[in-house]
Parts: sequence; structure tokens; C-alpha cells
Amino acid sequence: MHIKRIVTVVIVVSACLMVVGSTGYPSRSAVGVTPAIAYYKAGARDFGAATDQLQAAVAAIRNNEPATIAQAREALTQARLQYKKIEFFLEYFFKSSALIYNGPPKYEIEEPYMEFMTPIGLQVIESLLFEQDVEAQRKELLEQAAAINSSAQDLQSLLFGFTADDKQLMESMRLGLIRVYTLGITGFDAPLLKSGVKESYTALNGIKVLLAPFLQLHARHADSVAFYMDGSLQFLQQARDFDSFDRLHFFSRYALPLQRNLGALIREMQLEQNTTQGVLNYKADHLFSKDAINLEVFPADSAALNQDLIALGRVLFYETALSGNNKISCATCHQPEKHFTDALPMSMAFDGHSHVKRNAPSLLYAAYQYAQFWDGRARSLEEQVQQVVSNPMEMNGNYHNSIQQLQGNEQYRRLFGKAFTPGPDSLITANHIAAAIAAFVRTLNPRSAPFDDYINGDTLALSSAQQRGFNLFMGKAQCGTCHFAPLFNGLIPPLYTITELEVLGTPGTDDLNKPVADTDNGRFNIFPIEYYEQAFKTPTVRNVSATGPYMHNGAFRSLENVVEFYNKGGGRGLGLPVPQQTLAAAPLQLTTGEVADIVSFLHGLEDKLPDNMLKHYEPYKN
Repeated sequence: MHIKRIVTVVIVVSACLMVVGSTGYPSRSAVGVTPAIAYYKAGARDFGAATDQLQAAVAAIRNNEPATIAQAREALTQARLQYKKIEFFLEYFFKSSALIYNGPPKYEIEEPYMEFMTPIGLQVIESLLFEQDVEAQRKELLEQAAAINSSAQDLQSLLFGFTADDKQLMESMRLGLIRVYTLGITGFDAPLLKSGVKESYTALNGIKVLLAPFLQLHARHADSVAFYMDGSLQFLQQARDFDSFDRLHFFSRYALPLQRNLGALIREMQLEQNTTQGVLNYKADHLFSKDAINLEVFPADSAALNQDLIALGRVLFYETALSGNNKISCATCHQPEKHFTDALPMSMAFDGHSHVKRNAPSLLYAAYQYAQFWDGRARSLEEQVQQVVSNPMEMNGNYHNSIQQLQGNEQYRRLFGKAFTPGPDSLITANHIAAAIAAFVRTLNPRSAPFDDYINGDTLALSSAQQRGFNLFMGKAQCGTCHFAPLFNGLIPPLYTITELEVLGTPGTDDLNKPVADTDNGRFNIFPIEYYEQAFKTPTVRNVSATGPYMHNGAFRSLENVVEFYNKGGGRGLGLPVPQQTLAAAPLQLTTGEVADIVSFLHGLEDKLPDNMLKHYEPYKN
């Protein structure tokens, strides 16, 4: 079976999107709700009719009649387009029901409860319709089509007893925009049909319809919202095909200004509501603004960031007294001048001659994750620090000895005293050391790459090759379907409340002509579940041009080889036995020039690190 992805859900934010309440301005509390319900009812009927057609087309499939397979794929496309009309409404108000229609085509595992969700929906049908022997999948295709069709007939029943207000409606639409920008135009949930641009048009047009009653109130930003909405729709409609769509122009000229003005309109009309528990900052200009995703919501075992805590952590980051031999610090493997890596496939171990098990990733943007380490075994940066310090292969530290050394230093006592309130035992503790270092790591988010300059208005910041590379990254090459905008890591939009792990089938070396299987089982070593075998966290590709070698095992020495690995379909595409691979095994058909353009764009994600990040801070000595 074609396997697309397994999503490992690290439960961190539990947002309830079914809250009913007042808008705070009774005279306009239901401006959009009544027409929205009418729109949803019509859309539900159309989707139900489209699933009728899909079920009939699936039943008619014959391998010896290629036209029947093409007709089934077209019926699936039409069903997806009808679904996209109501997706933003359904996902917001009836999220659990939405999973029936467009869930991932592979098992999901919800942690920490370890609950499995069986694959069902339009994505599963897509994967089956692109099998080599489609008719052999007939039984499952019929079951999937019947399940979707049966559920679609009851979509209107979800409205029984339903009430909502304009604040909720507005938030459903602003989340719908993010879904279009990050999942729609990348082809996240229809990579084989390549219908993502058409689906984005349909979804955005639905948002336009529901915005209309608000725009008629002649608020100050209404005309701007209408202008950029129409421009976005026109640009999507004029796209020749999925692969050639100019996503960078779409963002800079239409989509981001639309998001900016919609946010201003919502504030102007006093319709602000945030049910993401603070993950999304709706006061940010747009998705690529530095403050669009709130750092404060990510797991932390320490107090809120403050300058005293950060200053202490910055010095401790270079403190060798935390190691068992007084020679190793955090900066040994995470060197600022190398963008907080060490440029080794695998870092040198404590003994000075062997190596640790995995590559040392950059610490830049490490705070924007719900799990740390390649296998996601640490819940927070503090927990990660403590594990690294005490690991015999890494720093082999003894906290009792380290704390004694630090306590004997007057300057450290002063710094700890400023950063922490005195406790019953001591200011200098293992938890306080970890908290301080974690606080420093949380500041390593420069967002100063040429791409950031470009997306914020400097149209000369990216070369033509880098601009082409971005469009490939977010489109044909499917990079953006795992490395999600804006951080280009595994945080899944639009809510950014889970971190994704993937099974890529990464080989043991970068010889793609003679691939050798890697022996690292990844998260399977933490939870021995078959779907976790060789599953690793999806890191950010920001600064990837400065942080090689690549992958969890440091096997790839060049970005060209990394892109070519994906181009060939990962481990399965190379012929390795990777039954649980979540990356599509079908080749991407990227040309040599396209690979070069993608690599060029990745160089455009390299931050210009400020002097205070590059500076080595001398620890305090007696």
C-alpha cells in the first residue's frame, strides 16, 4: 500500500473548539452565524452528493479499464473540493467528526494514552487509488467509500442544538486561512491527486462567502480584506497547475496582506477570540511574523523567562564543571560559530575516542517543539539538559560534584541568587542549572535569514534560484508537507499543538546506489510499537545549510544528497525494506536543476547570527 505518514501526537494542548458564548457586542452577535449555517447546510448536501458519485465510481473500477480508475480519481477530486468548502467550519465546530472525512492514511498514535486511530477518509482512498494494482484494493476502497458516504449523509444532523457566535465564526475562518497557507497549497492531504491549489481556491472562496455579511458593515478594514481576498482567489484560479504555482508571489502579494487585514478587521469589530490556548498569536501581522507562534506555550519546567535567568544559563552553557572530567560543556557539541552544532556525523563521546549514537542537531529553534531528542524522549528542554549532563556517553556529569564546585564560587552564588528565589535547600540545584540553560536555549530564535527579509518586504533578499526553490519546497518536492511553515519543522498546522515524527527509511550511508539499512530503531526503543520502528522527530530545516552532516545518524554529507534521497522516495524508494515508512515511496521526479534550486532556497534559510549569540561566554572560575 502507498503509505503517506504516521502522525505521532504528543498531547500538550487540549483546545476545546465547541464553546458557545456571547460576542461582547449584542447588536452584532449573530451577523454571520445564520448565513454560515445556511452555507454549511448547502455544502453538506453537495458533499453528500459527491460521496454518492465517489462510491459509484469506486464500485465501477476495473484494472483492465484504465478509464474507470481515472474516473474514480476524478470523483475523489470532486468530493475533496466539496469537502473543502465546509472544512474550516467542520474542523472548528465539529473537529472529531471531521476526522472521519480527511484523516491521515495511516495509524495515528495519541500519546501519552497510546490510543490508536484507524485510518479512514479521503486520504486513504487517494493512497489506494494510486496503487499499482487498484482492483486488488477493491474491498477496502468500497468500505472506505461507503463509510464516508454514510457519514456524509448525516452531516446536517450535527447542527441539532447547535449555537455559535460571530467570534467563533471569525476564528474558524482565520484558522481556515492558515490551513490554506500551510496545508492546502503544499498538497499536504492530496499529494498524488495534486489538487491542492484547486482545493485552496474552494476553501478560500468559502471563507469569502462567510465574510460577506461582515464586510457589508463597512468597517475600516473591510475594503482591504475584500481586495486581498479577491486577489488571492484570482491568483489561485489562474494557476496553470499544482507544480508551477508561484507560492512565494501568492504569499507576499496577496495571502499575507489578507491575513494582516483580516486580523485588523477582527480587532476593529471586537470579535477577537483565541481557543488555541495561546499557541497562535493573533496580534501578529501574519503567519511568518516572528511572534506568530508563542514560545511561552511550549513545555517548560522552569519559571517564566527573565534576563537574570538567561544570563546565568548563557554562562552555564559553557561551564565544563558540569561534566565528569571538567573538559566538556554544552558548547562542545553545540558550537555557536557552527550554528550550534559540531559539524560531526556523531559527536565525540565522553571517553574521547568513540562517538555518541546520534547526530547533534542545532539548538536554534529547539524551543519550538513538544518533545526533545531525535526520538522525542524528553518532554522539555530542562529534561533534555539533565539527561545530557548525566549521560555516561555525553557529559557523564555528577550533579553533586558539579554543584559543590559552583557553590564554591561567589560569582555563581550571586547569579543564582538573582535568578531564583531561595528555596529550603539551596539556590544551586540540578533543577535550577537545567532551568537556566533551557532559558538560554529558548532565546536562540533569530529569524534573520534572507527568507525572513524577503517575506517581510525585501524583494531583493532571495535570488531567482532561491525563489524557485521555495516554490518547489512548498509544492512539487513536498518538503512543506512535513517541514511546515513558518518554522519549517514538524509542528503541524493550523493549531501547532503536536510534533510529528516520521519513518523515512534513512540508510546507514549516503551512497544511494548501494543503500545500506540503518540499525537505529528510533522511537521504537522508547515505545516498542511497530509504527514507531525507525521513527524520528522532524527537525527544522532553518539553518540546515550550516549544520551538516544530516539526518539522525549524520549519514548525509551534502544537502544535494538529502534532497535526492527524498526525490527517490526514501528508503523504500531505494529498495530498502521499510514496511512502516511514512514518506511516500513514489519518486518526486525532480530534475537536477530543481534539486539545485531547492538547495539554494535552503541556503536562504540560514540565519545571520547576532554577535551576542556567537560570543563564547567564559564561565566563572575561583
